[in-house]
Amino acid sequence: MGLRFETRGSDSPWVDTVWTCTSEQVTAMTSVAGACLGLVFWEQDGTAHAGVTGPGTRAGTAPVPEGATFTGIEFAVGTSLRALPSPVLVDGGIQLPDTTPRTFRLDGVRRRTPGPDDAEALVDHLVRAGTVVRDPLVSEVLRGHRPDVSARTVERRFRAATGLTRGAVRQIERVRTAARLLAAGSPAAEVVAGLDYFDEPHLARALRVYVGRTAGQLREGSGGAIALDVDQRPTS
Repeated sequence: MGLRFETRGSDSPWVDTVWTCTSEQVTAMTSVAGACLGLVFWEQDGTAHAGVTGPGTRAGTAPVPEGATFTGIEFAVGTSLRALPSPVLVDGGIQLPDTTPRTFRLDGVRRRTPGPDDAEALVDHLVRAGTVVRDPLVSEVLRGHRPDVSARTVERRFRAATGLTRGAVRQIERVRTAARLLAAGSPAAEVVAGLDYFDEPHLARALRVYVGRTAGQLREGSGGAIALDVDQRPTS
């Protein structure tokens, strides 16, 4: 028992992933660093909730409502909410008020709560309404382009859009990839070489800070529930 995640990618340029999760006999989990802003909807004991999750710069422990079902939308890096700038959400988030089983309120407007199959339709609606926004310069940088502005300007706008530095985003995305590879059984030496870590101790430090797991724990599925789309196996 634990957290049962299902995650899919998205064709929307505004969405990174859409996920669902059920919590079973678990009241806490390891939260993992992430560079994305998110929307999450959950129901427990017949009561509906909705919230906005911010980027996270380190691993930690977070409470989990037992017996709840979740649907989440992770936005593409650099996407933000007009009314909630990403920098104020770093290492935190907010619960949205006045949520019902069918609707939630965001940016002063009541909207229909999505299921996992119509998450992109909600995001498209939010984009058209101007509720979801992004800085085109940041999108260019993330695609590997070099905009014709100073490095200081790029960094300032990157921080404003994501709440993080470009370096922090790269580190977080790399270590999340490493964690998934290790959980799938890849040897640590292969992960080090494939993701350009200096050596295994370098990888181990990154896992400790950003994921809260060792390479061995990820391979074994041990250490308790974790907010990462890896196999959530029982632990002894």
